[in-house]
Order: sequence, then C-alpha cells, then structure tokens
Amino acid sequence: MQLITGISELVTNATSASTSAVHGTDEANASTHPTTEVGQLNVITDAAIIIDGERVAWSGPAAEADATLAHLGAGSAGTTASANVETTDLGGKAVIPGFVDSHNHLIFAGDRSAEFAARMAGEKYSAGGIATTVAATRAATDEELEANLVHLLDQATRQGTTTFEIKTGYGLTLDDEIRALNIINRHTEESTLIAAHVVPPEFKENPEAYVDLVIDEIIPAAAGQAKWIDVFCEKGAFDEDQTRRIVEAGKAAGMKPRLHANQLTDGGALKLGAELGCISVDHATFASDEDLAALAAAGTIVTLLPGVEFSTRQPYPDARRYLAAGVTLAIASDCNPGSCFTNSLPFCIALAVRDMHFTVDQAVWAATAGGALALQRTDVGHLGAGARADLVVLDAPSYRHLSYRPGVHLVERVVAGGEFVADNRPRL
Repeated sequence: MQLITGISELVTNATSASTSAVHGTDEANASTHPTTEVGQLNVITDAAIIIDGERVAWSGPAAEADATLAHLGAGSAGTTASANVETTDLGGKAVIPGFVDSHNHLIFAGDRSAEFAARMAGEKYSAGGIATTVAATRAATDEELEANLVHLLDQATRQGTTTFEIKTGYGLTLDDEIRALNIINRHTEESTLIAAHVVPPEFKENPEAYVDLVIDEIIPAAAGQAKWIDVFCEKGAFDEDQTRRIVEAGKAAGMKPRLHANQLTDGGALKLGAELGCISVDHATFASDEDLAALAAAGTIVTLLPGVEFSTRQPYPDARRYLAAGVTLAIASDCNPGSCFTNSLPFCIALAVRDMHFTVDQAVWAATAGGALALQRTDVGHLGAGARADLVVLDAPSYRHLSYRPGVHLVERVVAGGEFVADNRPRL
C-alpha cells in the first residue's frame, strides 16, 4: 500500500462518496458516478492519497490519512504496521488525475514537417496530405511502426497522459489496417478502426469501391479487435451517406461509434453523429446552434482539439458557446504527423484556456474526466476510491499553473496503475 502526502492541491474530479476508503481493488469498487458536475473540479487542499495495488483506496485531507490507513488495516504512520505502507511526501506539490487522451493517430511512419512549413507560409490545409503518411506507413515494417509508437507513447506519458485512444487509418488496405490494430492492441484497450480516413490513391477514381472494401472486408476482419469505429466525414474524405453506411457496419460488428466531424467545413457531420448515437464527435470546429442542440439532446461528447487549430490556423471554436448549449466537452491532442504533431496535453490545455475561452478548471476537467466520458470509462479521469491509480505530480503548488505557465514542463512525476512510470526531476 502507498501513501502519498504533502499534496498542496489534489484534483480528484470525484464525488465525496467516491473519495471514501474501499476494501479490495477490483473494478467493482469504482464509483458509477465518479466525476463531479461537468466542468467543475473537486479540489482538496493539504491532501493525501492512498493507493492499494493498481487502485485508489482513498483520497482526502491529509489530516485523515492515519485514521484511514488504520481503517484499511495498514496501521497508521506512527505504528509498526506502517512498515507495510510506502510513504512519499511531495512537499507541497499539486496532483491531478492522469490525462485521458481520447483522440490519437500514433501508428504511422514518415515525416510531414515540410508540409507544416508550407502551411505556415500560407498554404491552406486539406485532408489530402494524409496520402503522404499512407505511403510511408505502408512501406514501414511492423517493428518500425511499433518502435515509433512506443517512442511517442513514452513522450506523452512524460507529459502526464496515462490513458490513450489510438486509431489506425494510415494503411488503408485490409492487411495494413489489421496489422495496425494488432500493434495498437499491445499498448491500449482503446483501439479505433478508421480505415475510412481518406480514400487511398488507388481508389481515387472509384471511391465507392473503397467504401465497399471497408464495409465488406476490413470491418469484418477487425471485429473483436477494434473497440471503436471512426470515419472522417468531411469534404475531401467521406460524405454523409458513406459515413452512415460505414458507421452502421461497424456498429453491427460490435464497434462503438465516433466521428471526425466538421473540421474543415460547416457540413452535416455533427447532426449525423448525434443521429447515429456516436459517443464522441471530434474536431467540431464549425458548429451551428442546431448542431449543438442535437448533440446536447443525444448526450454526445464533443472532443475539441486545440493543437489542430494551432497547427492549421483554423479558427478556434468558442467553448463557452458549446457549454452554454448543454454540450459536454473533452480535450484531446489529436497527435498525428500532419495536422497536429503534438502529444502534450498541458500545451493543449493552455491553448484551450487562451484561445477557446475555457476556464482553467473547465480545461483541466475536459482533459481528464471529459476524456474519460468520451471513452465511456469510469475508472480513469478521477481519483476517487476505486479508480485506477493514474495521477500526475506537478512541479507547482496549483493545477492552475498548467495554463498560467504555458510552455514550461511542469509534469514532475507520473503514476500509472499505482506505479511511478515517469520521473522528470533533474538529476544533480
């Protein structure tokens, strides 16, 4: 059992009931309502947290830690039984839940820095650049793809991300999409099939034939391997009719639906996502009042991607408008080699606050609890009793420093599943 104390601010995102101590560490102990009201952080000052195995056993005021340890049968800090407790004193650092990055494209090969430079020089972003990465990914070996994935996961973990959704979408053949899933599934349970990312070059003259390939061959082969089905519903990618057919085929194969929607144009993808029962629609850069009303009524999460707007010079959506419409928001990185090559959620939080008009609390919530909702997870995104012990120690006294000090590497240590997996403290 571990006791982490000396926490200046502990962001739990948890109800008071789910911070109380639990016996055992199986998932049944996780609160069915782990998070507070949408966008509202639950912050405990002068706090402590007790970890039992991979789970949070208790989180709350430090003054109650000894009594809670005794209740859990571990004695208290002043008893001989405390030999069974490993204690870490953070000396006044803030702690938040590990980030939940619910939108990632991390399985790829190649480099598109020249494309980025051209875009910054004034060229407009379009969906067609994906073909460059498709060619490089197809040419890469499994070992090369996995090595790059592991490298990017390690970078993101050191930035505080502990839960990853990862998409296919750079193979666009039956064999390449399935091999991408095989690699992804070795690193996360949140695997997404997005064979409908763009129409590959060999089907340029007959995109319907590619849609048929996705529906008739790729989706059946991915059944049981992909948790999610996704489609890039956008001009230059897939239209609404094609998107509907692909999503419905994925759902019939047991996959849960999500969409890339309204990234580049003000089309009908958001309403379609609500109609299809998508758990999350992502990007949503352009959204009408009618779109937002439909999403709110459907309970569909909207995942905003600040790094994309930064990297493509697209307009930033105003989070205040989405929230006022009753939409629940998540923030994710959309790390990919073309439109947004960042895997830093602290950077995305700072952008969200500065340019999307999130409050600091709303942005931190969206990158943790919001991401968990976008993945239908109750065991991550919060630090209540029964949650996975995924947490981030900040080199700062308050979580507010994540946007108060943009560009500063504030993630000091990262715990995933009860184990310290990253330590960014300087070595003297």
